[in-house]
Amino acid sequence: MRRKPSLLCACILLVISSITRAQDVPAFADCAATVQSTSRRPVLKFADARARKYRGVLRDATNGPVNFAGHYVLAEWGCGSGCVMAAVIDKISGRVTSLPFSVSDWPLDVTEPLQYRADSCLLIVQGSRNESREHGRYYYSFDGAVFRLTVERLLDDSYHGRR
Repeated sequence: MRRKPSLLCACILLVISSITRAQDVPAFADCAATVQSTSRRPVLKFADARARKYRGVLRDATNGPVNFAGHYVLAEWGCGSGCVMAAVIDKISGRVTSLPFSVSDWPLDVTEPLQYRADSCLLIVQGSRNESREHGRYYYSFDGAVFRLTVERLLDDSYHGRR
């Protein structure tokens, strides 16, 4: 009879910890940004050598609308099969900041490994960063100069069907 109360307590703790864990991740509203509409095409100012290599892609991206963190364009491009790189372009100043890693090997049910919105400075990355063996969901905030990792949720290889 004593096992049933302890089993019940274990189940309750498991449910509570699952709910708490689900609430730990940031939401787009937690990093709100006011969208500034601008058709201005800025002169690009590269903050790093990596971004300079892709200036053609980045220049083309400045024709698009603001799609990230209020007044930025987040540009993505392929870097091989199932691999993407990205950078943000400030539509006001022209400053280009690269995402400090490539993203690859995302889950099969994910069509876009980078999730972002025009009205938020939150970037959600799904998959592997820099082709590492770690896979997960990573939450970054962007402060106008640097992407800061705020939450990391590592996944095991079973999400890809591996054992």
